[in-house]
Amino acid sequence: MAERPRKPGETFESYAERLIREAQEEGAFERLSGAGKPLPLSGGALPEAWWIKEKLRRERLSSLPDSMAIRHEAEAVLAAVARDRDEHVARERLEALNAKIRRLNATFVGWPPTTLAPLDVEEVLRRWREGRLAPYGTAAP
Repeated sequence: MAERPRKPGETFESYAERLIREAQEEGAFERLSGAGKPLPLSGGALPEAWWIKEKLRRERLSSLPDSMAIRHEAEAVLAAVARDRDEHVARERLEALNAKIRRLNATFVGWPPTTLAPLDVEEVLRRWREGRLAPYGTAAP
C-alpha cells in the first residue's frame, strides 16, 4: 500500500476514515479470515489477555516455558497411549516423550526448573495392558 499523506486541514479522525474507505474500495478487506463472523467479544467480561490467548491458539503457539509445556505434552501422550490399540505404537510414543524429557532436562536453564523425570515405559505399558492407565497426575484404580 502506497504512503498516503494527510491532506492539509484534515483531522486525524477524517484521515483514518479516508484511509479505511480507500482500502475498502481497493478490496483490502475482502477474503479476510473471520469475515462476516461476529467478534468474540460478547458474553460478558472477557478473560484477562484474551486476545493473546486467542492468537496463541490460532497460531498453535505456547506461552508456557518448556519446563511446563513438557508436562502438558506428557499428559497428552499418556491420554493417547491409553487409547492406543497397538503396544508397539504406545511404546514408540512413550520412548519419543522420554527422549524429549531427557533432552530438556539436559539443556534447560530457565525458570521454572524442569522436574519431570522420564517415564518408566515398562510400568506404563504394564498398566496399559491391564487397562488401568490413569491420566497423568492421578492414581490408577
